[in-house]
Amino acid sequence: MPVAPPPWSAPSGIEQALYEARTRGDWPAYFDVLAGTDLFMVVARASADAHPDSVVFTPSWNPQAGIACLAVFTEGMLPAPAEDPVFQGYSLGWYARVWEDRDPPFLVVNPGSPCEGVLPATPAHRAVWQQHAERVTTGNSCCNRVHGQLRALHVGGPLHGPVAHGLACGAHLSVRNGELWNALAYHGGGYRHERRRLEDSWGVTSRQGWLDAQERLLAADMVSGVWEFTLGVRRSLARDFAGHVDLEYWRNAAERVIRQRSARSGVEITPEGVTTVEAPDAAEVESQVTGVRKLIGRIARYEARFRADGILPEGAFVRTAEAWDYGRASGMARWGLGARYCTLQEAEQAVLRAGRAARANYRSWEEFSAAFVLGRCLHFDEEEFGPWYTDMLAAHQVLSTDPASPWLTIPWK
Repeated sequence: MPVAPPPWSAPSGIEQALYEARTRGDWPAYFDVLAGTDLFMVVARASADAHPDSVVFTPSWNPQAGIACLAVFTEGMLPAPAEDPVFQGYSLGWYARVWEDRDPPFLVVNPGSPCEGVLPATPAHRAVWQQHAERVTTGNSCCNRVHGQLRALHVGGPLHGPVAHGLACGAHLSVRNGELWNALAYHGGGYRHERRRLEDSWGVTSRQGWLDAQERLLAADMVSGVWEFTLGVRRSLARDFAGHVDLEYWRNAAERVIRQRSARSGVEITPEGVTTVEAPDAAEVESQVTGVRKLIGRIARYEARFRADGILPEGAFVRTAEAWDYGRASGMARWGLGARYCTLQEAEQAVLRAGRAARANYRSWEEFSAAFVLGRCLHFDEEEFGPWYTDMLAAHQVLSTDPASPWLTIPWK
């Protein structure tokens, strides 16, 4: 008696939804799924580098259907990033708009897989693609995902262990961007998109630039030294007073430290030897004092909001904002891989280091999360409590409550 093949394990929820829709012959549902995700096509890296603003459809032969087609893949079906070729993601609506009659007659989704879809690309069929795209999406050409969702690779991505822990340190941003939180073999929105992301947000345009940024993040060297000084003063006071630190006492203590430091001799011992340091003038000292006193007020108000919204427990406070760098270091490892500024092995080592640094400096996912959110707010939000805060609050709530969250399935230590 023949043995039935084992059921297919879809890499992610997208492929599972496509498989189920195809199995029951529900093509409108199939198109709705496609309209809500990215569809990646293969691109020769030399072409992507030489012509970053142009797209050429390269047809391939589909042996199952016996036709020429443009093959595209959903995120979970992509291979691990290699030096060449690369992949670029676009929305179904984009394909519908740019497709020309001279292009391949078929679009084939995930060729050869149980969720494959062979889609005719006549003008009438493309109009159907567009209808689904307009109903489901906002019309963006790439990174066509629903933000604020916890998404995971069920096949091909770590769910437990040190690598998963390091990836989960970047889960605020994965949830915020609707990305697969545990996809170490990361493509993001595609090669060009990841290069633009690093250039626009970080000024990174080369492998060396990525290495420099990655090392600084892993060393918590990008987080503001003023923030760390200010939080460190309170941390010392909390040890002395075994808990709560009065706000004005914190301000006064920070001011005393600043004034004491400014009055010291202008000699500093560094790894390079004894160095003469020019003492700040009175105006600079007053500016530092004023800035730190204001910063203490900002931190206190953010923490009060965090407690009201459930990010911080009552009576708790943020000890250090270094989580802001460690979480971004986890993300930077994957962004660098998507942009081909590093290898998969280098990205994995960076993720592991981010996880180790986070565990060494924090005691729980909740403590790490509050510190990450504070860093992001101090960097971007200006006490507006706008999307820079609300997006992170939503991510924190998802990661703290969803049964599939790595924060609930992966022990902190």
